[in-house]
Amino acid sequence: MAADKKIKKVVLAYSGGLDTSIILKWLQTEYGAEVITFTADLGQGEELAPAREKALLLGIKPENIFVEDLREEFVRDYVFPMFRANTVYEGQYLLGTSIARPLIAKKQIEIARRMGADAVCHGATGKGNDQVRFEIGYYALEPDIHVIAPWREWEFRSREALLEFAEKHQIPIAKDKRGEAPFSVDANLLHSSSEGKVLEDPAVEAPEFVHMRTLAPEDAPDAPTIFTIDFERGDPVAINGEAMSPATLLTKLNELGHDNGVGRLDLVENRFVGMKSRGVYETPGGTILLAAHRGIESITLDRGAMHLKDELMPKYASIIYNGFWFSPEREMLQAAIDQSQQKVTGQVRVKLYKGNVTIIGRTSPYSLYDQDLVTFEEGAVAYDHRDAAGFIKLNALRLRVAAKRDKRDGAA
Repeated sequence: MAADKKIKKVVLAYSGGLDTSIILKWLQTEYGAEVITFTADLGQGEELAPAREKALLLGIKPENIFVEDLREEFVRDYVFPMFRANTVYEGQYLLGTSIARPLIAKKQIEIARRMGADAVCHGATGKGNDQVRFEIGYYALEPDIHVIAPWREWEFRSREALLEFAEKHQIPIAKDKRGEAPFSVDANLLHSSSEGKVLEDPAVEAPEFVHMRTLAPEDAPDAPTIFTIDFERGDPVAINGEAMSPATLLTKLNELGHDNGVGRLDLVENRFVGMKSRGVYETPGGTILLAAHRGIESITLDRGAMHLKDELMPKYASIIYNGFWFSPEREMLQAAIDQSQQKVTGQVRVKLYKGNVTIIGRTSPYSLYDQDLVTFEEGAVAYDHRDAAGFIKLNALRLRVAAKRDKRDGAA
């Protein structure tokens, strides 16, 4: 094993599940290190008290156990800034897993500094994107930190070997963990992600039991759900006129999306490490938020700013997907995006119906929509139809020149 005996203290990203519990004990036995556990409540919907109890059971000192409710910080400082850019990866994925990793990495580094730890550890496998996201985050914040990645270091080559280690060290194993899970799940307040096992064949439809955040659209109500979302400077602040905190608002959108079958995605994506993977994602609140944000932008953003944002967005999405949240390029793009949102304020009316999100109304005190300009009725004085002739000819000039050249060449 690649254990470095110089490590004295290590901060482990700890879920309380079997895998990270095995990692915890492995750090103690292989590194002889004092382990500090960090468990983040990002709205994954699980009770976190058992994680604390399990850490105590495995010999962690009470002062070395950190459990933090990060839901408000997660939505306010990570999810909302990302949605200001209308961010989607490869045209579809709303980056629910990707956007959570930098916050966890940041908190691990903060705890390492506070506790005098010389290493941090995560439980991501050697095939996925998360190892990259965690470790780039660590190094960006603490360049000389030692990173331990057990799945790249230890000699376990099967689940049976992991279970034998757990039994040897008296790590509790739930009955449903003795066999391999039918798929793996990552969840937070923005989304749930399911991958592996029954989902590995992209030609086969995902079983309905995989979905945990949404009703099947065909089982959703036969009547639409209509409500309003208020925005201020690009961020949602109220639903149906009721002001809400960021996490409370996203929770409410998740409920509305769940009940109407909104936010399902079955995707084969390109991982940063080079392979394709199939995932089933559910992002009910985020799907609504994306549509609503684009709706308010449609009347408040200038065409040039809107189109430039759309051009920058795929780059911004790749930066987040690949783990570079703390990079200079992300901060530079964020500054441009945030500048564009200064007047993205107003209200959007949303209709949800059997998996669909439709924007049916938008108003803003900063609206650029001018009914006098677009009306077909007589009396509009701001636009002279005859002006279009010169505009068209100038824009067609280069095409006419090229067409004349090609006509000459053809004649020759």
